[in-house]
Amino acid sequence: MGKMGDRQQQIKIELGEKESEGIYSNLALIAHSPSEFIIDFARVLPGTNKSKVYARIVMTPQHAKMLLSALEENIKKFENQFGSIKIFGRGEKEIGFQKGEEPA
Repeated sequence: MGKMGDRQQQIKIELGEKESEGIYSNLALIAHSPSEFIIDFARVLPGTNKSKVYARIVMTPQHAKMLLSALEENIKKFENQFGSIKIFGRGEKEIGFQKGEEPA
């Protein structure tokens, strides 16, 4: 007997003409409350000191964590196919846990 979560539902997704063009964003502003995450997608153009939000996405913390997981998985697939993504303007130092020295 399977668990309730084992069943996957197929969802038909419609993509409108306007939405299919996409929105370019090179800046994301993220805020959160106990019940939601708000992600504002904006665009900053060289030589300007202002930006405009072109889309705001509001989601539950659970969906935000699922988005993070999906992005991580897709970035790994991308890098396996095309090579490591370089982030310019930041040091190439590694982020993560480091083993501390044993006490004497």
